[in-house]
Amino acid sequence: MVRGVYIHIPFCHQICNYCDFNKFFFHNQPVDEYIEALGQEMALWADDLKNASIETIFIGGGTPTSLSVQQLDRLFTLIETHIPMEKLVEFTSEANPDELTLEKMQLMRKFGVNRLSMGVQTFDQDLLKVLGRTHSNDHVYKVIEYAKQTDFPSISIDLMYGLPNQTMDQWKASLKEAFRLNIPHISAYSLLVEPKTIFYNLLSKGKLTLPGEDLEADMYSYLMDEMKLHGYAQYEISNFAHKGKESKHNLLYWDNDEYIGLGAGAHGYVNSMRYSNHGPLKKYMHTIETMEKPIMMQKEVTRVEKMEEEMFLGLRKNEGVSLVRFEQRYNQTLQQVYGKEIDELLEKEFVTIENGFIKLTKRGRFVGNEVFQYFLTS
Repeated sequence: MVRGVYIHIPFCHQICNYCDFNKFFFHNQPVDEYIEALGQEMALWADDLKNASIETIFIGGGTPTSLSVQQLDRLFTLIETHIPMEKLVEFTSEANPDELTLEKMQLMRKFGVNRLSMGVQTFDQDLLKVLGRTHSNDHVYKVIEYAKQTDFPSISIDLMYGLPNQTMDQWKASLKEAFRLNIPHISAYSLLVEPKTIFYNLLSKGKLTLPGEDLEADMYSYLMDEMKLHGYAQYEISNFAHKGKESKHNLLYWDNDEYIGLGAGAHGYVNSMRYSNHGPLKKYMHTIETMEKPIMMQKEVTRVEKMEEEMFLGLRKNEGVSLVRFEQRYNQTLQQVYGKEIDELLEKEFVTIENGFIKLTKRGRFVGNEVFQYFLTS
C-alpha cells in the first residue's frame, strides 16, 4: 500500500557545483504554470491517493523555498485539496537557509508542515563558496530563531564531508557547530562527484582535489563516534537523530514501501511498479495537458528484485532487515534465499545477526556498497 508522497520542485536560484538532481535556474521559468501542472498530476492520481494511507509528504528539489510566499501558498493549497491527510504524521519541506523568511515558515506551519530539511552542507564559509552555496552561517542561525517563533516541531540539517581540499579540522569544526545548535536530526553524506555536474567537469580536467579514501573513512569514523557522544542515534548509514526524530519519509524508502512521486523527474513506486516522470519541463507539462500521467519509464519489480531491494535498502538502516518480515513478505526464509551470501558476510564480519535482524557491523558500514553487491543476483 502507498504510504508516502514525494513532490519535486525543480527550481533553484543558484545551481550548486555538486548537484545532479533534475533542476532548472529559476529565472524565466514557467513556475506558476508548473505548480498548476502539479495540481493536475495530483488529480490524475486521485484513485490511488484515495486508496492509500498517506503518512508522509516530502517536498524536495531543486529548492522548494525558491518559490515566493504566494507560490508556496498555491502549492500547499493544491496538496491540501488532492492528498488525503487524515493519517499524515510527517510533512517535510527541503529548504535553503538564505531563502527562508519568517513569513514562509509561518505559511508552512499553517498548512501543517512539521519538519524542515535544511541544506547547510558545511559551516566553513570558504567551503560553502567552493560548493556554490549562497547562504552564510548567519542565515542558518536566523532560521533556527524563526523555527522557535513559529513552533516548528523538527529541523534536520544536511552536512557533507570529503569535500575538495577539506581537512579533518574543518570537518570537526562543522560538526562542533552543528552540535552547538542542538538540531534534532542530522544527515551527513560523503561527496559523490556525479556526471553532468560542475565538479565532474573540474575533476575530469584535473582541477578538483578531493581527500583520499583514508581521510574520508577517518571523517566517517569521527562522525559516528561524535554523534553517539552527543546523544544522536545512528539509524541509517548517513542519518542520525534524537529519539523519535527520525525521518519517517526516508524510512519508508529503506523499508521498501510504496510511494507516489509527483513532479518533473520524480520517481515513484506504486502497485509493484517503479516509475520515473519526464524531466524536461515542457515534456512534463505537455503530457499532463493531454490528461495523462507524465510517466517516462515504468518497470514492474519482480519478486527476485523485491527481495534484492529489501536487502540493500534495509541494510542501510542500523536495525537492519527483519528475518520475520522478510519471510512474511516472500514466503521464504532469508537463509533459504541468501544463505551462501550471508555466511560469507558473517565470516568477513561485515554483518551480524542479532535479535531477529541481520545488520551491518561498524566495519560493514565502511564498505556498505560492497556488502549490497552480495544481494544483487538478477
